Amino acid sequence: MTPAMVESDQGSEGRPWEYLLRTWQELDVPEGWRAEIDEVQIVLVPPPHAHHNGIAEMVQRLLYRGLPDALGIYQTLGVHVAPLDKLYVPDLVVMPTELIAAAGPEASDPMDASEALLIVEITSQGNAREDRTKKYRAYARAGVPMYLLIDRFDTRGAMATLFTEPNEDGTYKRSDAVPFGKPLPLPEPFGVTLLTDGFPG
Repeated sequence: MTPAMVESDQGSEGRPWEYLLRTWQELDVPEGWRAEIDEVQIVLVPPPHAHHNGIAEMVQRLLYRGLPDALGIYQTLGVHVAPLDKLYVPDLVVMPTELIAAAGPEASDPMDASEALLIVEITSQGNAREDRTKKYRAYARAGVPMYLLIDRFDTRGAMATLFTEPNEDGTYKRSDAVPFGKPLPLPEPFGVTLLTDGFPG
């Protein structure tokens, strides 16, 4: 399904980010949906296909095998890309547990994307382009050291790509891509190999 846009006025104070963040925090989002802030608007993302959730579960289970106690894996966690005033809700975020414990008082306060160690996005038909372009650039600008893109709709065939060494210009210096069926090593602190042969297409 294609993401839906929510029209937002900037409000009388004329500060679109503060207004959008407050609106985002107050939204009553239908169960299973996600709300994100992108291009000075709020975008509602519909629930993903079961295969999407299946891949997320497999990746999360693998990452936990070698994960230090100081790190946690979180779903539906809002992350703020401060350089661009964007707010995304990735499929998985690996972040220090102490930062989660020290989060702001509001239940929906987003975390700073720059504090994430790894962000995982799994494409759906309606949002594949955003994951490949907008979110790729945003996570690089935020300094996220590792971005794992699992793209079931790549024109070359289903692919898993690990981007590392972010640049301030919104690119990653290194990318390691494998088609589904091939292993993809994940560096420390994970030290595991992502086995993609069990991913549903």
